[in-house]
Amino acid sequence: MMEIPSINTVATGQNINRLRIAAGLSVRDMQIVFGFSTPQAIYKWFRGTAMPTIDNLVILAAMLDVTLDEIVVVDTITIRVG
Repeated sequence: MMEIPSINTVATGQNINRLRIAAGLSVRDMQIVFGFSTPQAIYKWFRGTAMPTIDNLVILAAMLDVTLDEIVVVDTITIRVG
């Protein structure tokens, strides 16, 4: 048996939204920082249907004044090997 890390995209999205609110940022604020023409990508992050790219995660961490580990929720799955 081997434990493999897996990103929980739904919990990560909920974290992003919770941290955004705690930081006092609006979705529009985030949209401006990321240079998105619409907020759809941000709402996809919140729902967990899409993940920010690694460079956007680094920007998020700086914006929210947290570490990447505080944004990304990692679960482990156990698989049978051999």
